[in-house]
Amino acid sequence: MKNLNLIPLFLLAMLFGCQQPETAKTSDKPNFVVIFCDDLGYGDLGTYGHPTILTPNLDQMAAEGQKWTNFYVAASVCTPSRAALMTGRYPIRSGMCSDKSRVLFPNSVNGLPQSEITVAEALRDLGYQTTAIGKWHLGHKEQYLPTNNGFDSYFGIPYSNDMDAQTEGHRYWDFADSIPVRYYNVPLMKDTEIVERPAEQHTITKRYSQAAVDYIKSHKEEPFFIYLAHNLPHIPLFTSDDFAGSSLRGLYGDVIQEIDNGVGKILQTLKEEGLAENTMVIFTSDNGPWRVFRSHGGSAGLLRGGKGNTWEAGMRVPGIFWWPGKIKPGIQTDLGSTLDIFTTLVSMAGGEIPKDRIIDGLDLTETLLQGKESPRDNMLYYRGTEIFAARLGDYKAHYTIQGSYGMWEEKEKLETPLLFNLSVDPSEEWNIYEDNTEMVAKIDALIEEHRQDLVPGADMLADRE
Repeated sequence: MKNLNLIPLFLLAMLFGCQQPETAKTSDKPNFVVIFCDDLGYGDLGTYGHPTILTPNLDQMAAEGQKWTNFYVAASVCTPSRAALMTGRYPIRSGMCSDKSRVLFPNSVNGLPQSEITVAEALRDLGYQTTAIGKWHLGHKEQYLPTNNGFDSYFGIPYSNDMDAQTEGHRYWDFADSIPVRYYNVPLMKDTEIVERPAEQHTITKRYSQAAVDYIKSHKEEPFFIYLAHNLPHIPLFTSDDFAGSSLRGLYGDVIQEIDNGVGKILQTLKEEGLAENTMVIFTSDNGPWRVFRSHGGSAGLLRGGKGNTWEAGMRVPGIFWWPGKIKPGIQTDLGSTLDIFTTLVSMAGGEIPKDRIIDGLDLTETLLQGKESPRDNMLYYRGTEIFAARLGDYKAHYTIQGSYGMWEEKEKLETPLLFNLSVDPSEEWNIYEDNTEMVAKIDALIEEHRQDLVPGADMLADRE
Protein backbone atom coordinates (compact mmCIF):
# COMPACT_ATOMS: atom_id res chain seq x y z
CA MET A 1 0.00 0.00 0.00
CA LYS A 2 2.67 2.48 -1.03
CA ASN A 3 1.89 5.93 -2.42
CA LEU A 4 -1.41 6.20 -0.53
CA ASN A 5 -1.35 9.91 -1.23
CA LEU A 6 -2.06 9.11 -4.86
CA ILE A 7 -5.22 7.16 -4.09
CA PRO A 8 -8.42 9.24 -4.01
CA LEU A 9 -9.72 9.71 -0.51
CA PHE A 10 -13.11 8.20 -1.25
CA LEU A 11 -11.38 4.95 -2.44
CA LEU A 12 -9.35 4.83 0.76
CA ALA A 13 -12.56 5.24 2.71
CA MET A 14 -14.10 2.30 0.85
CA LEU A 15 -10.93 0.22 1.21
CA PHE A 16 -10.70 0.62 4.97
CA GLY A 17 -14.43 0.74 5.68
CA CYS A 18 -14.28 4.39 6.80
CA GLN A 19 -17.29 6.66 6.63
CA GLN A 20 -17.42 10.34 5.96
CA PRO A 21 -18.65 12.49 8.87
CA GLU A 22 -22.40 12.91 8.91
CA THR A 23 -23.65 16.30 7.87
CA ALA A 24 -27.16 17.61 8.00
CA LYS A 25 -29.17 17.10 4.86
CA THR A 26 -29.65 20.58 3.46
CA SER A 27 -32.73 21.60 1.56
CA ASP A 28 -32.83 23.61 -1.61
CA LYS A 29 -34.73 26.15 0.40
CA PRO A 30 -33.11 28.21 3.19
CA ASN A 31 -34.27 27.93 6.78
CA PHE A 32 -35.45 31.03 8.62
CA VAL A 33 -35.30 32.02 12.28
CA VAL A 34 -36.92 35.32 13.29
CA ILE A 35 -36.15 36.44 16.87
CA PHE A 36 -38.51 39.21 17.95
CA CYS A 37 -38.05 40.96 21.29
CA ASP A 38 -40.69 42.98 23.14
CA ASP A 39 -39.94 46.64 23.99
CA LEU A 40 -36.20 46.32 23.28
CA GLY A 41 -34.78 49.78 22.62
CA TYR A 42 -32.56 50.90 19.76
CA GLY A 43 -29.73 51.53 22.23
CA ASP A 44 -30.01 48.38 24.35
CA LEU A 45 -27.38 46.19 22.66
CA GLY A 46 -23.62 46.46 22.78
CA THR A 47 -23.42 46.61 19.01
CA TYR A 48 -25.83 49.57 19.03
CA GLY A 49 -23.81 51.42 21.63
CA HIS A 50 -24.95 50.40 25.11
CA PRO A 51 -21.98 50.82 27.48
CA THR A 52 -22.90 48.34 30.22
CA ILE A 53 -25.20 45.65 28.74
CA LEU A 54 -22.96 42.89 27.40
CA THR A 55 -24.31 41.17 24.29
CA PRO A 56 -21.35 39.27 22.79
CA ASN A 57 -23.47 36.89 20.72
CA LEU A 58 -25.55 39.60 19.11
CA ASP A 59 -22.43 41.70 18.63
CA GLN A 60 -20.81 38.79 16.78
CA MET A 61 -24.00 38.16 14.84
CA ALA A 62 -23.94 41.80 13.69
CA ALA A 63 -20.23 41.63 12.81
CA GLU A 64 -20.71 38.48 10.74
CA GLY A 65 -23.93 39.68 9.11
CA GLN A 66 -25.65 42.97 8.40
CA LYS A 67 -26.52 45.50 11.09
CA TRP A 68 -29.24 47.87 9.92
CA THR A 69 -29.26 51.35 11.45
CA ASN A 70 -32.52 52.54 9.85
CA PHE A 71 -34.79 49.56 10.51
CA TYR A 72 -38.44 50.21 11.37
CA VAL A 73 -41.56 48.58 12.70
CA ALA A 74 -44.99 49.55 11.36
CA ALA A 75 -46.42 50.51 14.76
CA SER A 76 -45.01 51.56 18.10
CA VAL A 77 -47.03 49.05 20.18
CA CYS A 78 -47.32 45.27 20.32
CA THR A 79 -50.39 44.01 18.46
CA PRO A 80 -50.26 46.12 15.28
CA SER A 81 -46.49 45.73 15.04
CA ARG A 82 -46.79 41.93 15.16
CA ALA A 83 -49.60 41.94 12.62
CA ALA A 84 -47.37 43.90 10.24
CA LEU A 85 -44.51 41.41 10.55
CA MET A 86 -46.83 38.44 10.04
CA THR A 87 -48.62 39.84 6.98
CA GLY A 88 -46.22 42.31 5.35
CA ARG A 89 -49.05 44.86 5.46
CA TYR A 90 -49.63 48.06 7.36
CA PRO A 91 -52.03 47.10 10.20
CA ILE A 92 -54.64 49.58 8.95
CA ARG A 93 -55.33 47.20 6.07
CA SER A 94 -56.14 44.22 8.31
CA GLY A 95 -57.95 46.18 11.01
CA MET A 96 -55.24 45.26 13.51
CA CYS A 97 -54.93 48.83 14.77
CA SER A 98 -57.48 50.98 16.50
CA ASP A 99 -58.07 54.40 17.99
CA LYS A 100 -60.15 52.84 20.77
CA SER A 101 -57.81 50.10 21.96
CA ARG A 102 -54.18 50.14 20.94
CA VAL A 103 -53.60 46.40 21.58
CA LEU A 104 -55.53 43.21 22.26
CA PHE A 105 -56.39 42.29 25.86
CA PRO A 106 -57.42 39.05 27.61
CA ASN A 107 -61.07 40.07 27.22
CA SER A 108 -60.75 41.06 23.55
CA VAL A 109 -63.20 39.38 21.21
CA ASN A 110 -61.23 39.31 17.96
CA GLY A 111 -57.79 38.71 16.50
CA LEU A 112 -55.95 38.55 13.19
CA PRO A 113 -58.57 38.01 10.46
CA GLN A 114 -58.53 34.61 8.79
CA SER A 115 -58.52 36.39 5.43
CA GLU A 116 -54.96 37.59 6.07
CA ILE A 117 -52.06 35.52 4.74
CA THR A 118 -49.29 35.12 7.30
CA VAL A 119 -45.66 34.51 6.45
CA ALA A 120 -46.03 31.11 8.15
CA GLU A 121 -48.94 30.18 5.87
CA ALA A 122 -47.02 31.28 2.80
CA LEU A 123 -43.94 29.29 3.82
CA ARG A 124 -45.90 26.19 4.83
CA ASP A 125 -47.44 26.16 1.36
CA LEU A 126 -43.87 26.03 0.06
CA GLY A 127 -43.05 22.91 2.10
CA TYR A 128 -41.77 24.48 5.30
CA GLN A 129 -42.19 23.16 8.83
CA THR A 130 -43.24 26.07 11.02
CA THR A 131 -43.29 26.79 14.74
CA ALA A 132 -44.14 29.82 16.87
CA ILE A 133 -42.45 30.20 20.24
CA GLY A 134 -43.19 32.97 22.73
CA LYS A 135 -45.56 35.91 22.76
CA TRP A 136 -48.31 35.92 20.12
CA HIS A 137 -50.65 38.84 20.86
CA LEU A 138 -52.72 38.49 17.70
CA GLY A 139 -55.72 36.91 19.39
CA HIS A 140 -55.96 34.45 22.29
CA LYS A 141 -59.06 32.56 21.18
CA GLU A 142 -58.41 29.27 19.41
CA GLN A 143 -59.27 30.47 15.90
CA TYR A 144 -56.68 33.26 16.22
CA LEU A 145 -53.82 31.28 17.74
CA PRO A 146 -50.65 30.43 15.77
CA THR A 147 -51.82 26.89 14.96
CA ASN A 148 -54.68 28.42 12.97
CA ASN A 149 -52.41 30.93 11.27
CA GLY A 150 -49.86 28.77 9.49
CA PHE A 151 -47.82 27.35 12.36
CA ASP A 152 -47.60 23.60 12.92
CA SER A 153 -46.95 24.09 16.63
CA TYR A 154 -46.96 26.76 19.31
CA PHE A 155 -45.35 27.17 22.73
CA GLY A 156 -45.78 30.49 24.48
CA ILE A 157 -48.06 33.08 26.03
CA PRO A 158 -50.99 34.49 24.03
CA TYR A 159 -50.58 38.16 25.01
CA SER A 160 -48.32 40.49 27.03
CA ASN A 161 -46.71 39.18 30.20
CA ASP A 162 -48.13 42.03 32.31
CA MET A 163 -51.72 41.05 31.57
CA ASP A 164 -53.97 39.00 33.86
CA ALA A 165 -52.40 41.09 36.63
CA GLN A 166 -53.26 40.20 40.23
CA THR A 167 -51.67 43.31 41.69
CA GLU A 168 -54.59 45.25 43.12
CA GLY A 169 -53.39 47.35 46.03
CA HIS A 170 -49.75 47.07 44.95
CA ARG A 171 -47.74 49.63 43.03
CA TYR A 172 -45.29 48.25 40.48
CA TRP A 173 -42.27 49.72 42.22
CA ASP A 174 -43.24 48.07 45.53
CA PHE A 175 -42.19 44.69 44.13
CA ALA A 176 -40.49 45.40 40.83
CA ASP A 177 -37.09 43.85 41.59
CA SER A 178 -38.48 40.67 43.17
CA ILE A 179 -41.79 40.05 41.47
CA PRO A 180 -43.91 37.11 42.66
CA VAL A 181 -44.86 35.07 39.61
CA ARG A 182 -48.43 34.77 40.92
CA TYR A 183 -48.92 38.52 40.47
CA TYR A 184 -49.28 37.92 36.72
CA ASN A 185 -51.62 35.03 36.01
CA VAL A 186 -50.67 34.81 32.33
CA PRO A 187 -51.11 31.34 30.73
CA LEU A 188 -48.38 29.34 29.03
CA MET A 189 -49.78 27.39 26.09
CA LYS A 190 -48.77 24.37 24.06
CA ASP A 191 -50.62 24.57 20.74
CA THR A 192 -54.16 25.39 21.91
CA GLU A 193 -53.97 24.07 25.50
CA ILE A 194 -52.89 25.87 28.67
CA VAL A 195 -50.07 23.85 30.23
CA GLU A 196 -48.96 26.22 33.00
CA ARG A 197 -50.67 29.06 34.83
CA PRO A 198 -49.29 31.35 35.95
CA ALA A 199 -46.37 30.95 33.57
CA GLU A 200 -43.08 30.62 35.47
CA GLN A 201 -41.52 33.70 33.95
CA HIS A 202 -38.17 33.39 35.72
CA THR A 203 -37.27 30.51 33.38
CA ILE A 204 -39.37 31.38 30.36
CA THR A 205 -36.61 33.05 28.31
CA LYS A 206 -34.37 30.01 28.81
CA ARG A 207 -37.21 27.65 27.89
CA TYR A 208 -38.06 29.58 24.73
CA SER A 209 -34.45 29.50 23.54
CA GLN A 210 -34.19 25.78 24.33
CA ALA A 211 -37.41 25.12 22.42
CA ALA A 212 -35.86 26.78 19.37
CA VAL A 213 -32.68 24.70 19.74
CA ASP A 214 -34.70 21.49 20.04
CA TYR A 215 -36.77 22.38 16.99
CA ILE A 216 -33.65 22.95 14.91
CA LYS A 217 -32.25 19.57 15.89
CA SER A 218 -35.48 17.71 15.20
CA HIS A 219 -36.22 19.40 11.85
CA LYS A 220 -32.75 19.69 10.35
CA GLU A 221 -33.56 17.57 7.29
CA GLU A 222 -36.42 19.75 6.08
CA PRO A 223 -36.81 23.51 5.57
CA PHE A 224 -38.10 25.22 8.68
CA PHE A 225 -39.34 28.59 9.89
CA ILE A 226 -39.00 29.46 13.58
CA TYR A 227 -40.71 32.56 14.93
CA LEU A 228 -39.24 33.16 18.40
CA ALA A 229 -40.99 36.11 20.05
CA HIS A 230 -39.59 36.77 23.52
CA ASN A 231 -41.98 38.19 26.16
CA LEU A 232 -39.19 40.36 27.43
CA PRO A 233 -37.87 42.95 28.12
CA HIS A 234 -41.51 44.04 28.41
CA ILE A 235 -42.30 44.58 32.09
CA PRO A 236 -42.59 42.81 34.50
CA LEU A 237 -38.95 41.75 34.25
CA PHE A 238 -37.84 38.22 35.14
CA THR A 239 -34.58 36.36 34.73
CA SER A 240 -33.24 32.97 35.74
CA ASP A 241 -30.81 32.43 38.60
CA ASP A 242 -27.99 32.00 36.06
CA PHE A 243 -28.28 35.63 34.98
CA ALA A 244 -29.53 37.37 38.10
CA GLY A 245 -27.05 40.11 38.97
CA SER A 246 -24.97 39.48 35.84
CA SER A 247 -25.25 43.00 34.40
CA LEU A 248 -24.09 46.41 35.54
CA ARG A 249 -27.38 47.69 34.10
CA GLY A 250 -29.39 45.91 36.80
CA LEU A 251 -32.35 43.59 36.25
CA TYR A 252 -33.09 45.02 32.81
CA GLY A 253 -29.54 44.27 31.73
CA ASP A 254 -29.76 40.76 33.20
CA VAL A 255 -32.81 40.13 31.01
CA ILE A 256 -31.07 41.30 27.82
CA GLN A 257 -27.96 39.27 28.59
CA GLU A 258 -30.08 36.13 29.02
CA ILE A 259 -31.76 36.77 25.67
CA ASP A 260 -28.30 37.23 24.14
CA ASN A 261 -27.17 33.94 25.64
CA GLY A 262 -30.13 32.21 24.00
CA VAL A 263 -29.26 33.74 20.65
CA GLY A 264 -25.75 32.37 21.04
CA LYS A 265 -27.09 28.86 21.68
CA ILE A 266 -29.28 29.04 18.60
CA LEU A 267 -26.41 30.18 16.37
CA GLN A 268 -24.09 27.54 17.85
CA THR A 269 -26.68 24.82 17.25
CA LEU A 270 -27.03 25.86 13.61
CA LYS A 271 -23.25 25.61 13.23
CA GLU A 272 -22.99 22.24 14.99
CA GLU A 273 -25.82 20.76 12.93
CA GLY A 274 -24.28 21.93 9.66
CA LEU A 275 -27.15 24.34 8.98
CA ALA A 276 -25.54 27.75 9.42
CA GLU A 277 -24.83 28.26 5.73
CA ASN A 278 -28.42 27.40 4.85
CA THR A 279 -30.19 29.45 7.54
CA MET A 280 -30.95 33.15 7.80
CA VAL A 281 -31.46 34.48 11.33
CA ILE A 282 -33.11 37.86 11.92
CA PHE A 283 -33.07 39.69 15.26
CA THR A 284 -35.25 42.72 15.93
CA SER A 285 -37.86 44.23 18.29
CA ASP A 286 -41.59 45.01 18.12
CA ASN A 287 -41.19 48.68 19.12
CA GLY A 288 -39.01 50.96 21.18
CA PRO A 289 -38.43 51.10 24.95
CA TRP A 290 -41.16 51.69 27.52
CA ARG A 291 -39.35 54.62 29.06
CA VAL A 292 -41.89 55.45 31.75
CA PHE A 293 -40.64 52.37 33.63
CA ARG A 294 -37.30 54.07 34.24
CA SER A 295 -34.65 51.45 35.10
CA HIS A 296 -37.05 48.69 34.01
CA GLY A 297 -37.43 50.27 30.58
CA GLY A 298 -34.82 50.28 27.86
CA SER A 299 -32.75 52.88 26.08
CA ALA A 300 -33.21 54.37 22.64
CA GLY A 301 -29.70 55.75 22.54
CA LEU A 302 -29.64 59.05 20.66
CA LEU A 303 -33.22 58.68 19.40
CA ARG A 304 -36.14 60.76 20.68
CA GLY A 305 -39.27 59.31 22.28
CA GLY A 306 -40.14 55.71 23.06
CA LYS A 307 -42.78 53.00 22.92
CA GLY A 308 -46.22 54.22 21.96
CA ASN A 309 -45.29 57.35 20.01
CA THR A 310 -44.10 58.19 16.51
CA TRP A 311 -40.82 59.86 17.32
CA GLU A 312 -37.90 57.78 16.10
CA ALA A 313 -37.42 55.85 19.35
CA GLY A 314 -40.92 54.45 19.13
CA MET A 315 -40.46 52.82 15.73
CA ARG A 316 -36.76 52.56 14.84
CA VAL A 317 -35.42 49.30 16.25
CA PRO A 318 -32.34 47.08 16.05
CA GLY A 319 -32.24 44.97 12.90
CA ILE A 320 -29.59 42.26 12.52
CA PHE A 321 -29.46 39.72 9.66
CA TRP A 322 -27.10 36.70 9.80
CA TRP A 323 -26.41 34.06 7.15
CA PRO A 324 -22.78 32.91 6.97
CA GLY A 325 -21.39 32.76 3.46
CA LYS A 326 -24.51 34.33 1.95
CA ILE A 327 -25.23 37.71 3.53
CA LYS A 328 -22.80 40.44 2.57
CA PRO A 329 -21.44 41.62 5.95
CA GLY A 330 -21.48 45.27 6.87
CA ILE A 331 -23.45 48.14 8.34
CA GLN A 332 -26.53 48.94 6.29
CA THR A 333 -27.74 52.55 6.53
CA ASP A 334 -30.57 52.20 3.99
CA LEU A 335 -34.18 51.90 5.12
CA GLY A 336 -35.73 48.54 5.96
CA SER A 337 -38.75 47.37 7.91
CA THR A 338 -40.28 44.37 9.61
CA LEU A 339 -42.89 44.73 6.84
CA ASP A 340 -40.18 43.49 4.49
CA ILE A 341 -39.65 40.22 6.36
CA PHE A 342 -42.77 38.67 4.80
CA THR A 343 -41.76 39.56 1.25
CA THR A 344 -38.08 38.72 1.64
CA LEU A 345 -38.64 35.29 3.21
CA VAL A 346 -41.30 34.26 0.69
CA SER A 347 -39.07 35.41 -2.16
CA MET A 348 -36.00 33.59 -0.83
CA ALA A 349 -38.09 30.43 -0.44
CA GLY A 350 -39.05 30.55 -4.10
CA GLY A 351 -42.64 31.65 -3.58
CA GLU A 352 -44.75 34.32 -5.22
CA ILE A 353 -45.99 37.38 -3.39
CA PRO A 354 -49.82 37.43 -3.20
CA LYS A 355 -51.35 39.51 -5.97
CA ASP A 356 -54.91 39.63 -4.62
CA ARG A 357 -54.06 42.24 -1.98
CA ILE A 358 -51.65 45.08 -1.37
CA ILE A 359 -48.43 43.93 0.27
CA ASP A 360 -46.46 46.82 1.73
CA GLY A 361 -43.32 44.77 2.36
CA LEU A 362 -40.45 44.94 -0.13
CA ASP A 363 -37.92 42.29 -1.10
CA LEU A 364 -34.56 42.92 0.60
CA THR A 365 -32.86 39.88 -0.95
CA GLU A 366 -30.44 41.77 -3.20
CA THR A 367 -29.55 44.20 -0.42
CA LEU A 368 -28.81 41.36 1.97
CA LEU A 369 -26.99 39.02 -0.40
CA GLN A 370 -25.36 41.45 -2.81
CA GLY A 371 -25.11 44.67 -0.87
CA LYS A 372 -27.30 46.53 -3.33
CA GLU A 373 -29.31 49.60 -2.37
CA SER A 374 -32.45 48.84 -0.41
CA PRO A 375 -35.68 49.12 -2.42
CA ARG A 376 -37.32 50.89 0.53
CA ASP A 377 -37.09 54.68 0.55
CA ASN A 378 -40.07 55.58 2.72
CA MET A 379 -41.89 54.72 5.94
CA LEU A 380 -45.27 55.73 7.32
CA TYR A 381 -45.61 56.29 11.06
CA TYR A 382 -49.10 55.21 12.06
CA ARG A 383 -50.53 55.71 15.53
CA GLY A 384 -53.78 53.78 15.59
CA THR A 385 -55.52 54.49 12.29
CA GLU A 386 -53.91 57.88 11.71
CA ILE A 387 -50.64 58.76 10.02
CA PHE A 388 -48.77 60.99 12.47
CA ALA A 389 -45.54 61.23 10.46
CA ALA A 390 -43.84 59.97 7.31
CA ARG A 391 -40.28 59.51 6.12
CA LEU A 392 -39.04 59.85 2.54
CA GLY A 393 -35.33 59.29 2.06
CA ASP A 394 -33.47 61.23 4.74
CA TYR A 395 -36.43 63.46 5.63
CA LYS A 396 -39.22 62.94 8.12
CA ALA A 397 -42.27 65.15 8.51
CA HIS A 398 -44.47 65.18 11.64
CA TYR A 399 -48.11 66.22 11.19
CA THR A 400 -49.42 65.19 14.60
CA ILE A 401 -47.51 64.57 17.82
CA GLN A 402 -48.45 62.82 21.04
CA GLY A 403 -46.58 61.30 23.95
CA SER A 404 -46.22 57.63 24.78
CA TYR A 405 -47.82 55.51 27.49
CA GLY A 406 -47.64 57.14 30.91
CA MET A 407 -45.90 60.23 29.60
CA TRP A 408 -47.16 63.37 27.89
CA GLU A 409 -50.36 62.18 26.20
CA GLU A 410 -51.99 65.31 24.82
CA LYS A 411 -52.52 65.00 21.07
CA GLU A 412 -51.52 68.01 18.99
CA LYS A 413 -52.28 68.44 15.30
CA LEU A 414 -49.62 70.78 13.98
CA GLU A 415 -50.54 73.84 11.92
CA THR A 416 -47.29 73.44 10.01
CA PRO A 417 -45.34 70.18 9.96
CA LEU A 418 -42.08 69.59 11.74
CA LEU A 419 -39.35 68.44 9.35
CA PHE A 420 -36.08 66.73 10.23
CA ASN A 421 -33.17 65.39 8.21
CA LEU A 422 -32.67 62.09 10.06
CA SER A 423 -29.23 61.42 8.60
CA VAL A 424 -27.98 64.70 10.08
CA ASP A 425 -30.33 64.87 13.05
CA PRO A 426 -31.49 61.42 14.21
CA SER A 427 -32.51 62.94 17.57
CA GLU A 428 -35.12 65.14 15.83
CA GLU A 429 -33.96 68.35 17.47
CA TRP A 430 -33.72 70.88 14.61
CA ASN A 431 -36.86 71.65 12.66
CA ILE A 432 -35.87 72.62 9.09
CA TYR A 433 -39.38 73.02 7.65
CA GLU A 434 -39.10 76.69 6.61
CA ASP A 435 -36.14 76.07 4.29
CA ASN A 436 -37.43 72.78 2.87
CA THR A 437 -41.13 73.18 2.08
CA GLU A 438 -40.63 71.39 -1.25
CA MET A 439 -39.58 68.24 0.63
CA VAL A 440 -42.74 68.38 2.73
CA ALA A 441 -44.73 68.60 -0.49
CA LYS A 442 -43.08 65.38 -1.67
CA ILE A 443 -43.92 63.66 1.62
CA ASP A 444 -47.49 64.95 1.33
CA ALA A 445 -47.68 63.33 -2.10
CA LEU A 446 -46.34 60.05 -0.70
CA ILE A 447 -49.09 59.98 1.91
CA GLU A 448 -51.75 60.86 -0.64
CA GLU A 449 -50.58 58.06 -2.94
CA HIS A 450 -50.83 55.61 -0.04
CA ARG A 451 -54.37 56.74 0.72
CA GLN A 452 -55.52 56.37 -2.88
CA ASP A 453 -55.75 52.60 -2.64
CA LEU A 454 -56.27 52.30 1.12
CA VAL A 455 -59.26 50.27 2.26
CA PRO A 456 -59.10 50.11 6.08
CA GLY A 457 -60.04 46.80 7.63
CA ALA A 458 -62.78 46.55 10.23
CA ASP A 459 -61.50 47.42 13.72
CA MET A 460 -60.43 44.09 15.28
CA LEU A 461 -59.13 45.54 18.54
CA ALA A 462 -61.98 47.59 20.00
CA ASP A 463 -64.53 44.90 20.94
CA ARG A 464 -64.22 43.29 24.38
CA GLU A 465 -66.30 40.84 26.34
